[in-house]
Amino acid sequence: MKLEIKDKNKKNTFISLFQVLKNCSSLINCKFYKEYMHIQGMDKSHICLYDLTIKKKWFDFYIASDNIEYLCFDSNIFYSIISVKSDNLNLIINNENDNLNIHFVSQEKTNKESNEETNKKVSKKTNKKKESKEKKESKDFHKYFTMPLCDYDYDEMNVSNADYDAEFLLSSKQISEIFDQLNNFGDNIIIKCSEEDIHLTSKEINGEMCVHITIDDLSSYTITENTEINLTYSLTYLNKMCITNKITEEIEFSLSENTPMKITYHLDEDSLLVFFIAPKVDD
Repeated sequence: MKLEIKDKNKKNTFISLFQVLKNCSSLINCKFYKEYMHIQGMDKSHICLYDLTIKKKWFDFYIASDNIEYLCFDSNIFYSIISVKSDNLNLIINNENDNLNIHFVSQEKTNKESNEETNKKVSKKTNKKKESKEKKESKDFHKYFTMPLCDYDYDEMNVSNADYDAEFLLSSKQISEIFDQLNNFGDNIIIKCSEEDIHLTSKEINGEMCVHITIDDLSSYTITENTEINLTYSLTYLNKMCITNKITEEIEFSLSENTPMKITYHLDEDSLLVFFIAPKVDD
């Protein structure tokens, strides 16, 4: 297996994906197929299921063997490596024996550009020296990391498409801020959906906060006719799933009674990250 990411925005997205995943599980179980990579797992409490699929065409380069390759690694170590400062470097990942290699190398530059810089006139020596000094100061050095792979047995669950009573899109930046604010008033969130609006509420003995969202404030909202939804979820887990707004601009929420809530990040090239979180049940 070998993959490469050159685009700066996609590299930041890739980093943010693992920022979220490491909050759910300390070990990442990854499968590499010919046409895509797939990651699935659950948190220790089995409250949250995550499922990530990144298609081959999303990467600048991707190759995997005909047989499925299984790799497991420490999510915290992996995230700490890929998040090092490397704005002008390509990210290359491949496996070798029982190790995962993570390399940051410079962008390819044409020979023509190099020759043009070399063939400057002598009369511009002073400026040339100054430019050379500035380039050295801003240059990102190549970085090479190796981390051991782990042994971890995980039986994948079949994630089937279900019909939900209510589905809506919210700005990832707004919902991240809202969940963070609601968390100051309690550990749980009550989500109420009707045909007119949505209410997000958190309350404990010290106070209460309610966020009122009208359907006009949503870019997309569907709900089954004559349906009202009233469900409670753990804010702690929702904060982990929506900790960053760097994956996608909007997040899709899908809800139904007696069904885990589905949270979807729609990435480019038909790739996506999906979370499923079970509602809380009254004792």
